[in-house]
Amino acid sequence: MDVRWFQWFCRRVAVTDFITGLQFLTRIRFVRQSEWTPQSFGESVKFFPLIGLVIGLVLYGFAYIAAERLPIHLFTAAIIVLEIALTGGLHCDGFMDTMDGLFSGRSRERMLEIMKDSRVGANGVVGFLCLLLIKGSVLLDLPQAQLLAALLIAPVVGRLAMVIGITSFPYARPEGMGKAFAQYADRFSLGFAAVSSLIIVSLVGPVYLISSMIGLAVAVSFACYVTRVLGGLTGDIYGALTEITQAAVFLSVVLIG
Repeated sequence: MDVRWFQWFCRRVAVTDFITGLQFLTRIRFVRQSEWTPQSFGESVKFFPLIGLVIGLVLYGFAYIAAERLPIHLFTAAIIVLEIALTGGLHCDGFMDTMDGLFSGRSRERMLEIMKDSRVGANGVVGFLCLLLIKGSVLLDLPQAQLLAALLIAPVVGRLAMVIGITSFPYARPEGMGKAFAQYADRFSLGFAAVSSLIIVSLVGPVYLISSMIGLAVAVSFACYVTRVLGGLTGDIYGALTEITQAAVFLSVVLIG
């Protein structure tokens, strides 16, 4: 093995980049970070599916322990709330802002302004309620074995969809937090994220590869639609991609099963 290639690979997969991504995408804290640079954001993108695995493991552990101890509806609600608590509602906020902008019926420029507004409108609230209704109904319909597997892989695939959006689609704004991801993430980030996701999903069960592919197909279709409307994606849309992909994975597990 070429030593220089190995050294380059080690630099590209630095643990500090994983910690940066983990502490941005979740409420889990290992170290105190007072400075966040655009490059550190971009370098963390390749670890997004592994960060999804951390979230999935927490959900899996909770579901494994609580499934027989809580009433089914309370159990399902607890899973949804736990996931939101783990991420700080980051992707939920992006989903609602995206719904507000896309369904406003305004011009491209006005849509981007609406999405940047911190206030949530009716389209965002209704869209998010529909998302929760679908997710809750699907979780109620899944047998325990399939539920545990879906909780493990959905966060992984959802964050792979985010990586695809960051690395394969243009950024719609001249500047913004999401541009840091798009600026420094490259094809290596996409390849590393795709391979790690494939390994994780395959270990859970080859049958779940189909659900994962369906989820990613939905994500790419949504990203293509948004790109036609807005000329690219934004940080909010990255979050929306994650939520939509996870819901599609859950739904496909139910339908295939």
